[in-house]
Amino acid sequence: MEEITLRTTYLAKPGEIERKWYIVDATDVPMGRLSTVVASILRGKNKPTFTPNVDTGDNVIVINASNIKLTGNKANDKMYYRHSNYPGGLKAQSAGNLRANAPEKLIELSVKGMLPHNTLGRAMGMKLHVYADANHKHEAQKPEVLDITNLI
Repeated sequence: MEEITLRTTYLAKPGEIERKWYIVDATDVPMGRLSTVVASILRGKNKPTFTPNVDTGDNVIVINASNIKLTGNKANDKMYYRHSNYPGGLKAQSAGNLRANAPEKLIELSVKGMLPHNTLGRAMGMKLHVYADANHKHEAQKPEVLDITNLI
C-alpha cells in the first residue's frame, strides 16, 4: 500500500511576517488605478504568504498626491460627503476641490474604501503614508521605488 501524504495550507502568523516599504509616485496616474494597486499591497495580496485573516501587507508611501489624475468629469461631479451628526450638518466637497485643498485625504479615502471595513482593515490603513509633494520623512526605512505603470 502506498502512503498518502497530505498537504496543508500555509497560514501566516503575525510574528513571521516581513514587512517592506514601497514608495509610489502618483504623478499623472489615474486615482482608481493607483488606489487598487496600493490597496492590494497594503492587504498583502502580492505575496505568496497571503492569509485573509492576518495583516500580511507592506507599508506604502505615496508622494506627489497633488498631481494625481482625475479622469472624465470627476473633478466636478464626484462628491465627498461628511456629516456632523447635528441637524443640517451635511457637508459636501467635490473631488477637484478636495485635490486642491487636501490631496492626501483624497487618496486616503479612495484606498481605505478598498480595504476591509473592520479592525483588520483599519490596521492595514495605518500603513499608508500619503504626501502632497515629493518630500517624505521615511528615508530611514529605505523604501523601494515601485513603478505601478507596469502593474496597471
